[in-house]
Amino acid sequence: MKSTLVRQDSDKLADVVVRGMQEKKAADIVVLNLKDLKNAVADYFIICSASSDTQIDAIARSVEEEVEKLTGQNPWQTEGRMNREWVLLDYVDVVVHVFLRDRRQFYGLEELWGDAQITYVEEEETPAAVR
Repeated sequence: MKSTLVRQDSDKLADVVVRGMQEKKAADIVVLNLKDLKNAVADYFIICSASSDTQIDAIARSVEEEVEKLTGQNPWQTEGRMNREWVLLDYVDVVVHVFLRDRRQFYGLEELWGDAQITYVEEEETPAAVR
């Protein structure tokens, strides 16, 4: 079983990842808590949707910058930058998935990890003065 310190670190990292996604207006952010699942590959999967390949890239970069700035960590592995339909950022205990909306529906990661504790992140309101 993982130590409490590692669990707290992955909790903080998950919060930072969500903040990075929100910076670039990611849609439908979902946090899958996999900690209590036997044989889970990470503590968290964090999934979001983008409306274009340009937004996928912007969200992925925002997450990387936010995590690096606040924790000093870089992804252990990244995948999908060239295809720009599904970018994966692997921080070992937290795995980030940034999808084009139709690709997300096709792969259905939320359904694959249906036993996970799922948290749906509310979209941030834009202040009236900014609109």
